Amino acid sequence: MPLGYTFAMIKPQACRKNHVGPILAMINQAGFRISAIRSTKLTRDEAEKFYEMHRGKPFYEGLVEFMSSGPIVALLLEKENAIEDFRKLIGNTDPSKAEEGTIRKMFAESLQRNAIHGADTPENAKREADFFFNQRERY
Repeated sequence: MPLGYTFAMIKPQACRKNHVGPILAMINQAGFRISAIRSTKLTRDEAEKFYEMHRGKPFYEGLVEFMSSGPIVALLLEKENAIEDFRKLIGNTDPSKAEEGTIRKMFAESLQRNAIHGADTPENAKREADFFFNQRERY
């Protein structure tokens, strides 16, 4: 994956509450280009595999259960400084600590139900994007 890409995922509660459109609008307004998008629902096995690095941590079971509880929207985003800029756009994982105007401040319910995921490193962005998208699905 070339530099300037990141992976994002709109989480189940944000999808259930019809926040997908406003979140996508914020992503576009921040200058990101969506180079792949998929609406899907993770099975429990898929969620366990995606979050394998957290297995054994206290929040793992709840995370897997939550992430397989409803539809998600997976995104591959392109922009210079994509990872850093996207992390600023989404805000702190804890919405009570997120800055005003960030996606998590506006749409998250809690630390565990924080509306959106954004890759934190180029390696994780590649791994996460490869989990959801094959090369033919990227443009």
